[in-house]
Amino acid sequence: MSEKKSPESRAAFAHFHQITTRWMDNDVYGHVNNVVYYSYFDTAVNAYLIGQGALDIGKSDVIGLVVETQCRYFSSTAFPDTIHVGVRVAHLGNSSVRYELGIFRNDDDVAAAQGHFVHVYVDRASNRPTALPQALRNALEPLRTPAST
Repeated sequence: MSEKKSPESRAAFAHFHQITTRWMDNDVYGHVNNVVYYSYFDTAVNAYLIGQGALDIGKSDVIGLVVETQCRYFSSTAFPDTIHVGVRVAHLGNSSVRYELGIFRNDDDVAAAQGHFVHVYVDRASNRPTALPQALRNALEPLRTPAST
């Protein structure tokens, strides 16, 4: 088993994307189902990249494929909460990026959940890893954590 982590505050994240929960996000236990958090992660990162002009989901020659993901849950969220997804970049490699994300409920300062995913960027046509385009690097640079590589 891995070591127990504590939730971080909003100050640990460089960018936020707001998502309104939906009734269908709740499960039978009355809280947002765990699998929905992964869609929040994906939505926040891709919305940021699209907003920065670094990704055109239908036409970009280089696309990111998720090769690893993980999430830790600290407290519940539920409809009709507003979710604020904090995004930062922990590793910016030649063809990969490790995104770290925090899920914040309404105005809470401490994360309800935190996780990461790794995108390997590939050429859309060949599906082979490729170097990150400069526009993507430029968009990701402001999200890097001070200790990231």
